[in-house]
Amino acid sequence: MTSTSTSPRAWLVWGVGVAVYFVAVFNRTSLGVAGLMANHRFGISAAQLSFFTMLQLVVYAGMQIPVGLMVDRFGSRRVLMTGALLMTVAQTGFALATTYPEALVARTFVGAGDAMTFISVLRLVGRWFPLRRIALVTQLTGNVGQVGAIVAAIPLSWMLIHLGWTPAYLAAAFAGPVTIVGVLLFLRDAPQSRSLRGESLPLRALGANIRAAWAQPGTRLGFWVHFTTPFSSNVLGLLWGYPFFVKAEHVSAGAAGALLTVLTLVGLASGPLMGYLAGRHPWHRSTMALWVVASIVTVWTVVLAWPGRAPLWLLFLLVLVVGFGGPASMIGFDVGRTSNPSHRQASASGIINVAGFVAALITVVAIGFILDWRTPNGAGYTGSAFRWAMSFQYVVWALGLAMILRQRRRVRTRVRRADVDAGNTMVDASLLKPAR
Repeated sequence: MTSTSTSPRAWLVWGVGVAVYFVAVFNRTSLGVAGLMANHRFGISAAQLSFFTMLQLVVYAGMQIPVGLMVDRFGSRRVLMTGALLMTVAQTGFALATTYPEALVARTFVGAGDAMTFISVLRLVGRWFPLRRIALVTQLTGNVGQVGAIVAAIPLSWMLIHLGWTPAYLAAAFAGPVTIVGVLLFLRDAPQSRSLRGESLPLRALGANIRAAWAQPGTRLGFWVHFTTPFSSNVLGLLWGYPFFVKAEHVSAGAAGALLTVLTLVGLASGPLMGYLAGRHPWHRSTMALWVVASIVTVWTVVLAWPGRAPLWLLFLLVLVVGFGGPASMIGFDVGRTSNPSHRQASASGIINVAGFVAALITVVAIGFILDWRTPNGAGYTGSAFRWAMSFQYVVWALGLAMILRQRRRVRTRVRRADVDAGNTMVDASLLKPAR
């Protein structure tokens, strides 16, 4: 049950959980600044390099629904600890890998550990914070965790240059044991219990739980919001941002790292505002997401259509606008939360969390193949090749926008017809459109 007030202990528990998520984001994005070095270390092509991220995202996305069920069954504490342990072992293996297959195995388990963090922390938020603060704390969770991307963009880049591959990634792996100690000492699943366990369900009941969550139009709307809003930011931050800025737009390595840092800082700054607005105007949450996507599409169009090299101010505007995609994606989880009963909220969150990473996965891989297609053998990537490759994003945006519009019509129809007082709907009363 959600508490009615916020205690200092709640913030401590949340801080420990978000620290694990911080490390997960760091591990997830740590390849973004090492892409060119990985090319040389393992002797691989752009398509093979993109396969690193593809494999990691496939594992992450594929585990979201099972992880949601695991959190509902075993509690956040156990799942977070398992994820932190997996990431520690995997990042150590990645540091020591000398061949492409070894590195692929390591990144697979990085994705597995990463997959166990975010939904676990969202469950903690629901257990420890009052309803009026959940949307805001959810935004803070997503955005404070993104500080891990800053650590990957600048300090890790520095370590890779000055210390080399193995020492840099071994240092990264050391963060895992630190978070495990924090989970053991301070984290509780709920104010009344150190470890919560749900009822054991047969396989058929688990499937029914997932189907019931997906049957809610709000879950599907949350899925497509999360599919459409963050993938462009993930494409830049996870792999292709640094090569795009350096090879296509001819900015310096330092400027490219700074642009990726701005990408993350925008998310940190805009997240609380978006959480506040979502809490105050729940009926207009999908409209907020649509405006964010429209802004991202507009600025990308200007960058890709710019004759020759885009000016630095335009690239700054690009990361500034794209950076809003991450906070906007949190709207999807809030819609899913208000559309499902408490006993299957983690399962619904797992379904929704799949979406953004599926979109990022498709786009990251497509960009790699298009770059290889448009680049002559042995030649470096050109601005023209990157424009072809980055234009693939329009396919994903078109699909996502069409589905958001479709599902939000269904949600609004359901809400208008809901008899909330009778208690026969899973739609939260806060979604009811205010009288004009």
